[in-house]
Amino acid sequence: MAIDMQDAELRNARPDQTPSDGPGRQPGSPRLGMSTQAVHAGEQRQKAEGSISTPTFSASTFTFESTAALMKYVEGDDERQEYGRYGNPNEKSVEQKLAALEGAESAILYSSGMAAIVGLLMSRLNSGDEVIFFDQCYHRSREFCVKHLARFGVKTHQVKTGDFEAMEAVINPRTRMLISESPTNPHLTSIDIEQFAALGKAYEVETLIDATLATPYNIRPIEFGVDYVLHSATKYLGGHNDLLAGVICGTAEKLEPVRQLRGILGSVNSPQNLYLLERGLKTFALRMQRHNENGLAIAEFLESHPRVDRVYYPGLTSHPSHRVAATQMSGFGGLVTFTVRDADWRQTSRIIDAVKIPRIAPSLGGVESLIEQPLVMSYFGYSPEDRERFGIFDNMIRMACGIEDAADLIADLTQAFEAISGD
Repeated sequence: MAIDMQDAELRNARPDQTPSDGPGRQPGSPRLGMSTQAVHAGEQRQKAEGSISTPTFSASTFTFESTAALMKYVEGDDERQEYGRYGNPNEKSVEQKLAALEGAESAILYSSGMAAIVGLLMSRLNSGDEVIFFDQCYHRSREFCVKHLARFGVKTHQVKTGDFEAMEAVINPRTRMLISESPTNPHLTSIDIEQFAALGKAYEVETLIDATLATPYNIRPIEFGVDYVLHSATKYLGGHNDLLAGVICGTAEKLEPVRQLRGILGSVNSPQNLYLLERGLKTFALRMQRHNENGLAIAEFLESHPRVDRVYYPGLTSHPSHRVAATQMSGFGGLVTFTVRDADWRQTSRIIDAVKIPRIAPSLGGVESLIEQPLVMSYFGYSPEDRERFGIFDNMIRMACGIEDAADLIADLTQAFEAISGD
């Protein structure tokens, strides 16, 4: 699929070099803003049949008019698609848009965020290799390494989140990758990404940041020197709770073998999902503005409420990693975690049952607010000792603020607290 010069400029523009509407803008710069890139990057200016949106290519295979045309493709003279497992025009358009938003050379889309991290690790690790996680990383990512990669001879270390001395102490000649989220879920801990990247470079170890909660709107880890950035595009990037997708961003050179393995594993997305993802990305910057605003407003309300014991939100000065977050991030997202004062798990669940706007569900990043009790939703099968070790408390609630009016969300939480006022 040919890309014209204007499209190439959109694809390569960095969101932090723009006088337009996006975080980190530099006055007088000719670069395009994040909202402009979210709408236009990766797309041809003139599309098939004059369509303003990218048509959906519902094709499992792509034909060639002659053997000569096929040879042009085989020899690399014609950049196009051959078979759906190796690529699709919808996929290419969205990958280029995501790379532009992340400030990366390249991006690879997967069928989910978990498929993305599994695809990367399977590509980069061999028997005898070791990886190091900060211990607040997504529990399924850690589970894949501890339970499944271990069967293939890969060893996983877990150290306290943000403890760089502990991480450095575990690095050895077999270490191949350092892995962290920032912010983490559900504790919203931000790590010093520049220090994280520098540690990897000092020992010639690759680094991966799961930036799903931050999104490219609030931070771009590649600019700090990180090798790979992971997003569950199911969340803020898609933004409407109607698709599953994952993406790995990085340099074209590092991602090429990852892309080749994805073609073998087959963890690709459908054209219809790719269409939905591209459509969702059009309003990405606008949605993130509201998510950031709502997250901060709800966090401030909760911190002042007498029934709340503690609020986890990096935008609050009370959060242990607020200083780090404030120096790296231009906004703090819509996820807020808090604990209910003097409540057991059943009393805590009554608050969740009493709200009228947020839906009870896992996930985050969509236009609808969601609420859950981590103990019940994700950790019910864990032992009390493991839950305590991971900081999952019986009285903990995680709220993913959508784009509703903050005043309505606050009023809803207020009545929910009043519903348990006699407890």
